[in-house]
Amino acid sequence: MACQTGLVCTQNRRMIAVGSTVIFLIGVAVLAFLLVKNHHKSMPPENWHGNGTTENLYEIFLGRCYEYITMINPAAGNKDCRKMLQMLETSVMNKNQCDITAADYQKLIEVSSYPIPCNRSLFWSKTSDLVHRYVNAAQNVITLEDTLLGYIANGLLWCGKSYTSELNYQSCPSKNECENNPLSVFWKTASEHFAKQACGVVQVMLNGSTDTGAIQPERYATIINHQCLCEQLYNI
Repeated sequence: MACQTGLVCTQNRRMIAVGSTVIFLIGVAVLAFLLVKNHHKSMPPENWHGNGTTENLYEIFLGRCYEYITMINPAAGNKDCRKMLQMLETSVMNKNQCDITAADYQKLIEVSSYPIPCNRSLFWSKTSDLVHRYVNAAQNVITLEDTLLGYIANGLLWCGKSYTSELNYQSCPSKNECENNPLSVFWKTASEHFAKQACGVVQVMLNGSTDTGAIQPERYATIINHQCLCEQLYNI
């Protein structure tokens, strides 16, 4: 039926416009809900087999950072410990915990980096206790764990959650569950950066008494040469 007056026609058009807008918004909301629901289904589970993030991680991280730059090795420079902690968080939060990459840690590596003296780099494999006793006795060699970032991270665990900006204190993926988990990728990335900084004479400590045997020194040298700036090395 045609509108009888201009006022009635205007009101009808407004009601139709409002109704159409409401229907459109409801449709958008439903579509967004379905997309998020399907996205969550495609993500890996959050209940992992590994231990969760270390309790009081923030306090431990900041405490070790300040201790290192003020007491252990002031030559590392005046680092922004809080900024480093924030970068660690953003490296793993709101991400697939089985798809962490070296690029996720790149900014953290850069802001924590400082020059390593030549002729003092020591690499090791399967000799953790012995190598650190040797470092304490010799006082003239440096392992990854003696650098700022290695000192802070040594013995700590952390991982995020795929859907939220928070750490997972209940469980983290182990290496058996996925290779590209937060911790494995971190230590691999940090090790590669440490190798790139090596210069002069580089020392290596391996364990030949394990069931699988030690990696051959020649093979280890190849790995180091692949990761570092080879023109800086005199001998391994």
